[in-house]
Amino acid sequence: MSEINAPVRFRDYATRDFKLFVLTRFIALLCHQMLILGVSQFVYELTKDPLYLGYVGLAIFVPKFLFTLFGGQAADLYDRRAIMVVCRIIQFFATIGLALIATSTTPSLNLIYVLLFLLGATNAFDAPATSALLPRLVEAKYLTKAITWSSASVQFAVIFGPTLGGAIYGLTGQAFHVFVLAAALRVVGAITAYMLEIRTGRAEKANLSVETLLAGLRFVFQTRIILAAISLDLFAVLLGGAVALLPIYANEILHVGPRGLGVLRGAPAFGAAIMAILLANRPPFRRAGQTMLTCVAIFGVATIVFGYSTSPGISFLALFVLGAADMVSMVIRGTLVQLNTPDEMRGRVSAVNLIFIGASNELGEFESGVTARYCGTVEAVALGGLGTLVVVFMWTLLFPEIRRLKELTK
Repeated sequence: MSEINAPVRFRDYATRDFKLFVLTRFIALLCHQMLILGVSQFVYELTKDPLYLGYVGLAIFVPKFLFTLFGGQAADLYDRRAIMVVCRIIQFFATIGLALIATSTTPSLNLIYVLLFLLGATNAFDAPATSALLPRLVEAKYLTKAITWSSASVQFAVIFGPTLGGAIYGLTGQAFHVFVLAAALRVVGAITAYMLEIRTGRAEKANLSVETLLAGLRFVFQTRIILAAISLDLFAVLLGGAVALLPIYANEILHVGPRGLGVLRGAPAFGAAIMAILLANRPPFRRAGQTMLTCVAIFGVATIVFGYSTSPGISFLALFVLGAADMVSMVIRGTLVQLNTPDEMRGRVSAVNLIFIGASNELGEFESGVTARYCGTVEAVALGGLGTLVVVFMWTLLFPEIRRLKELTK
C-alpha cells in the first residue's frame, strides 16, 4: 500500500498543540456564532427591516476587506500565537460593549455597527494568524486530515453557537445574556491560545513594504489552481448565501421564533460536521476537482429548495445538505491552498483567501439583505441559488485546472 493511501489515525498527528489549536478555534467560532445570532435577532426586533440585517454583515466585512492583507503580513512577520491572544482580548471588550447596548432603553444601531466593525478588524488579524499556524503543527502528509478535523471543530461551533445562543435568547427574551456568555468564552479562548507552545515569527521584520504586503495577492493570481478554487467559493457563496435572511424565515415564513432561528442557523454546520467526520475516515480524494464542482452545484440547488420551502423540516434538511456540500469544497480548497503555499507566505496567502471568504459570507449577507428589500425574501434566496449554479458552469469552462485536479498531494 502506498504512503498516500495508507490509513491515517488521529493519534498520528494529534499532538498537544494541535488539540489546543482545535479547542481554541472551536471556542473562537462558538463565541462569534452566538454573537452574530444575538445581534441579528436584536437588530431585527429593533427594525423589522432586512436591509439592516444586511448591514450587520457589511459592518463585519468592510474592516476585513480593509485590514486582512495587513493581518496576513503581520502573521508572517510576528508571533502568530501572540496575535491570536491580543485579538481575543480586544474581542472580549467589544462583546462587553454589545452587552451594555442590549441593556439600554434606547439602543444605538450605529454603536452596534461600530462594535461589529471593531470585531471585524480584529478578525482581520486573528484569522490569517490562526489559519497560517495549522501547517506548523502537523506534517504535510497529515495536512488534509488535520484540516478536516479543524474544519469539523469549526462546524460544531457553528452548530452549538447558534443553538445555544438561540436557546438563551428564547428563554430570557434578551440579547444581553447571549453577549455576556460570549464575552466569558472570549476569555477562555485567549487562555487556550496562550497555552500553545509553538512560536512563530520571521527575522526579516524590516521588510515591511507595499511589495511584501501585496505578495500574497500576487501569488494567488499567479497560481491559477488556487485562484480558481477560492474565486469559485467567493462567487458561489456570495450569490447563494441565505444566512442573513434566516431571522425573516424563522419569524415570518416558518414561524419558529428565536429558538428555531438557532436551530436553522446551526443546520448547515450540522451537515458540515457530519460530512467532516465522514471525510476524516475515508481515503484521499481521487478526483478532487470534479468533487468540488459537484458539491458547489449541490450547494446552489439546496439554496433554491430552502428559498421556496415553507416547512421547517424541509428547510432544515436543505440547510443540512447545503452545509455538507460546502464542507467538501472547503476541505479541498483549504488543503489545496496550504499545500501549494510556502510557509513564509502562508500568512499573506491565507489573508487573501480569507478576504475572498469574507466577501462571500459577510458581503453575501449584505447582498441578500439588499435583494430581499427590493425583490422579496424568497426571490432573493432562489435567485442566489440559481446564480451559484451559473458560477459553477462558468468556472468549469474558465478553469479546466479544476476539472483535471486529482489527488491532493504536495
